[in-house]
Amino acid sequence: MTLEGNILTPEGWFRGELTIRQGRIAGVSGTPVDPEENDALRIIPGFIDLHVHGGGGADFMEGNDALAVLARTHARFGTTSLLGTSMTASREALIHAFRDAGRVVAAPPAQAADILGIHLEGPFISPDMLGAQPPHARPGTIEAFDELDALAPIRVITIAPEIEGHMALIETLAARGVRVQLGHTAATHDQCVDALQAGARGFTHLYNAMSGLHHRKAGVVGAALAHGEYAELIADLVHVEKGALLAARRAIPHLYMVTDATAAAGMPEGEYRLGEHRVFKQGNSVRLADGGLAGSALTMDVALRNLAGLGLSLAEASQRLSLWPARYLGLSNRGVLTPGYRADIVTLSSRLDVEQVWVAGQTVID
Repeated sequence: MTLEGNILTPEGWFRGELTIRQGRIAGVSGTPVDPEENDALRIIPGFIDLHVHGGGGADFMEGNDALAVLARTHARFGTTSLLGTSMTASREALIHAFRDAGRVVAAPPAQAADILGIHLEGPFISPDMLGAQPPHARPGTIEAFDELDALAPIRVITIAPEIEGHMALIETLAARGVRVQLGHTAATHDQCVDALQAGARGFTHLYNAMSGLHHRKAGVVGAALAHGEYAELIADLVHVEKGALLAARRAIPHLYMVTDATAAAGMPEGEYRLGEHRVFKQGNSVRLADGGLAGSALTMDVALRNLAGLGLSLAEASQRLSLWPARYLGLSNRGVLTPGYRADIVTLSSRLDVEQVWVAGQTVID
């Protein structure tokens, strides 16, 4: 199979052909081009979303086939790889959701994004920084982690480092290769620095549900801006306004975007589930009954257009939705369009609307 258009490669944009063979990129050829000078398709790497609670009406915590439904839903919007993401819940509810998620991971659904594993967002978080998380926060142990990891592979975990015992847990999990993120936390700047030295690598939905930046109390946000190499940010321009996003972009070398999407993603306005909560999609936001933000209805194609609207080039926006999350997770076979890599590909119109999506060379939408 051969695609023709403006191809985003590690060396820049080329007008030419990209060949797919046996699920991988077999070759890229062409001549340098400015994609703004023509209306040909923009061919870019598929999006990688490391924080997805739901989509298509399905919530990860429901279990059953919810993970498959959300993976199919987000694939329609250009996401070719993702992490299903849990909510803070009781042990029994987490075991139910993880058992069913493990079954889906073991038998991947067709016409869906590749499910890389799970992002465990809670319950090892601060009860004082729940955000929209249900009130089941508790200290973490390696035994509790292992019980869930045995059911479905945990690739990323969100932890509040100030909780007693968590610094040692961070060190243990980091040594295993788990990506530890600081989030839903009231930690001080210095506690975050200690956590980074213990092996934490990132920050969960930067700015949201964490101690903010004050000039005499730097907090988690200050630690991220001063010391972070990686951090995720919800790019719906509701959770974080444009000035704060641009400040983080300038400070954090590998800032990448996530959706934090709920069951409302890809669905009309109405009432949906988010863990134990009922949430309501209203316009481009998802809220609790009291009006507080509760995840999002964002899809990655909208995130791309939001970044472009802030003045980022399409090449940089693509990096922040594909390359940096791939590098953060240690994925060496996706995130760029180059021979030998997985054929995870999105084509866009000149208006940046999704036209076609391939996951490992298989057409998802056309």
